[in-house]
Amino acid sequence: MTAFHHDIEWTGAELSLFGSCFFCSFSHEIININLKNKPDWFFEKNPFGMVPVLETSKGQLIYESPITCEYLDEAFPGKKLMPSDPYERAFQKMLLEHFSKITPIVFKYFVAVKDGQDATALKAEIAEKFGKLEEILSKRDTVFYGGDSISMLDYMIWPWFERLEPFQLKDALSHTPKLQRWMEAMKEDPAVKATMTDPQTFKDYLQLYLKNSPEACDYGL
Repeated sequence: MTAFHHDIEWTGAELSLFGSCFFCSFSHEIININLKNKPDWFFEKNPFGMVPVLETSKGQLIYESPITCEYLDEAFPGKKLMPSDPYERAFQKMLLEHFSKITPIVFKYFVAVKDGQDATALKAEIAEKFGKLEEILSKRDTVFYGGDSISMLDYMIWPWFERLEPFQLKDALSHTPKLQRWMEAMKEDPAVKATMTDPQTFKDYLQLYLKNSPEACDYGL
């Protein structure tokens, strides 16, 4: 397969991934995509021009992060990250949809702080949404959102929590002890350990990205 990606590169035979694949353990190739200057041919892979895009050895194309991750979970052997219970699968998809509403606010907050604007209301909104995530862990009384072991949802939302320090939002978790415990547990996972990015590296990347610098594409590789 081939993977179209924006920051890491491997070589392999079975898959190509155009985009992020933080926890891939199969033979694959990754092709970097400059998100500020996407090549015309990439839109033939995904008409929306978004990463990730997965291309199989048969030329089959899969895109959108949740869809791509679910496909990989089903198509390859080994431990499954999606729950087998129908309700739990639906629950994870619903919670991921809720979480997708948080990420634009996080970036909006970061830009506002960078520009010297008052971001108090944005930070309060983010903290309130983190509080909802805290409530879910409390009600389920588990370390992870999928139960006692890491699930697809945990992996899907993790990268944004890894970036809280570069986004200057680390203290937004001060009122969420169970969410903090979740973060510490995630950091002990081998796949997470193998793919974590140094906060300063991500800060430098963000500065380049906001300046529309062509160096942002491969920064930190």
